[in-house]
Amino acid sequence: MNAPLTTQLIEFLRSIGLPVIERPIASSTVLPGIDVDRGSLVVDRAALKYPGDLLHEAGHLAVVPSLEREQMHANVGDDGGLEMAAIAWSYAAAVHLGLSPSVVFHPDGYRGEAASLAENFVQGRYFGVPLLVWRGLTDPATAPAGSAGAYPRMKRWLTQ
Repeated sequence: MNAPLTTQLIEFLRSIGLPVIERPIASSTVLPGIDVDRGSLVVDRAALKYPGDLLHEAGHLAVVPSLEREQMHANVGDDGGLEMAAIAWSYAAAVHLGLSPSVVFHPDGYRGEAASLAENFVQGRYFGVPLLVWRGLTDPATAPAGSAGAYPRMKRWLTQ
């Protein structure tokens, strides 16, 4: 586990208004060392395998309205559309932080399709962006170059 990267990501998530709680996690979780508890990310640094997974799970929380976010618990990735939006959100966060796409699209993620996802996003072949646009988080990737919120730049990080 990369402690400086983990710290950077946790600080970013807190700075945008997502609660992050650091504590041991006794139960099994979808992603090692990460749980969601009533809209908060719970991080067990000792069990965290891939720090970039924090961005992905945060993306699930970020793309839903705050009242819905506060109800989210445990497995938050069971909706295909929200899953695509969380992937797009996590890529935008990595770009914003100046991180390699491989931080989010690590070799053990996305059922063996991480390299393909990384290649597509780097080449501008995005998916999930329409939901981010609908939620007011960004402008379409097709917005004119230099637009303030043209994806992967974000106008804001959390759905109201």
